[in-house]
Amino acid sequence: MSRPRFLADNDLYDAIVMGVLRREPAIEFARLRDLGLATGSDPEVPEFAARENWIVVSHDVNTMREAAFIRMAAGLSMSGLLLAHQRTPVSLLIEGLLMIWAASEAEEWAGRLGFLPL
Repeated sequence: MSRPRFLADNDLYDAIVMGVLRREPAIEFARLRDLGLATGSDPEVPEFAARENWIVVSHDVNTMREAAFIRMAAGLSMSGLLLAHQRTPVSLLIEGLLMIWAASEAEEWAGRLGFLPL
């Protein structure tokens, strides 16, 4: 079993990534652009994440959710997808991600889609 690793897509506020890392520096939380994938399409993001065992975190509740459903319907693996509405306070999203990291294993999120805050 392993700790969850988070991958911020291009729509996720940087304040969330920075807030999580400020509170718990041991968390692996990367941004697509940091990995050279800033131009990745919505279907490419969950594909990369599944291959590298990242749980995707996104504000893109429509197209990213659709990409995940298409992927799962095709029988392809997915490391997990956490969606958050942009109107949700950043502090609640940070707390939710910290809780997921502290209280779950990465494998528990495989093939799952969830909304933050939990």
